[in-house]
Amino acid sequence: MKSINREDYLRAMFCINESSEGTIKSIEIANRLNVSKPAASEMLKKLKTDGYIEMPPYSNIKLTKKGLKEARKITYRHRIAESFMHNILKINKRDLHKEAHRLEHSLSDKVVKRMAKILKNPKVCPCGHVIPKP
Repeated sequence: MKSINREDYLRAMFCINESSEGTIKSIEIANRLNVSKPAASEMLKKLKTDGYIEMPPYSNIKLTKKGLKEARKITYRHRIAESFMHNILKINKRDLHKEAHRLEHSLSDKVVKRMAKILKNPKVCPCGHVIPKP
């Protein structure tokens, strides 16, 4: 079953992982998602139980192979949506992230692939981030 909340956490961890070279801390996730530390801890426990992350005591959070695959997929969707809205729909850069966040959860794989094809499979989104392979 698809969970928007789960996808938000996984994408946040993917982005933190990109910018901090593998160091993911729960407080960074809470800050990035604008949630309380206890709320973040609850979701992280669920993600651990479901096999998306590893959380060794007193250590950094790590995405498992399953978690990385899902995080990469949702980040790909987000960045393709940003690229499509910027390049095709001419949406202003300041609005891209918020609009892409809305779309990333509802677009089918088929539509995202078509958007990427129209864009000639971009390697970087308008914000300058690498678009990962899904």
